Amino acid sequence: MTQLSVNLNKIALIRNSRDTRHPDPCEFALEVLRAGAAGITVHPRPDQRHIRAEDCYRLSDIGTLHSGGKNPIELNIEGNPFAGRESSGRQGVGDYPGFMSLVEAIRPAQVTLVPDSADQLTSDHGFDIEQEGDRLLPIIEEIKGWGCRVSLFMDPLPSQIERLAGLGADRIELYTETYAKAHADGEYGAVLAQFQEAAAVARDIGLGVNAGHDLNLENLKDFNIPDLLEVSIGHAFTIDALRYGIHDATRRYVEALSSL
Repeated sequence: MTQLSVNLNKIALIRNSRDTRHPDPCEFALEVLRAGAAGITVHPRPDQRHIRAEDCYRLSDIGTLHSGGKNPIELNIEGNPFAGRESSGRQGVGDYPGFMSLVEAIRPAQVTLVPDSADQLTSDHGFDIEQEGDRLLPIIEEIKGWGCRVSLFMDPLPSQIERLAGLGADRIELYTETYAKAHADGEYGAVLAQFQEAAAVARDIGLGVNAGHDLNLENLKDFNIPDLLEVSIGHAFTIDALRYGIHDATRRYVEALSSL
């Protein structure tokens, strides 16, 4: 069954709109895990506009707390591996230590590398492996040396995914915005076929397949990708948590994934 990893960035964004610790992303992490989610995703950016480095350190213990020390829940940290240290310049908010330093300190179950720039509103494209492959190779080796699974954020382009052979990554995360837009327009068959082809190429070279970005309860039920391992959902999940409550929203997403 495809696993649900809930992205907590928007919960932290609400907190950051005020000088407060609430809503606490760690509290909500426990809630979604108790309701049936398999993991937690965070994407700390250098400007710490939502999830902060300090949240990541605290979240690293959530899986063990939830499971009583047995079968820890997966923590997935996303980000640009080339993002360096940055001062927060804000009272009460610690500095961003740099993505690789953060990962080395926490050593989460999964690290998803994303080629976003510091000023991007949200992730909007996958890696160009022809251009970035040589830079990514030592990064992937180092992260795997820390005991983390490595996933790369990729567009559904077989020609790019084929280039991942030999880089040492474990998975890809397919960037699904084009599918979500096509589904909203009611004509998604051709776009879905592109994702299916890209996923098949990934599997053929030994990579697991995750997916995420703009997936929701409506389009998720039609996202027919064989052997899809995990989806990461944050924006739509937060909206549905406001609509249904966090436990019911989690249940609805788990049920939607069970039918894939």
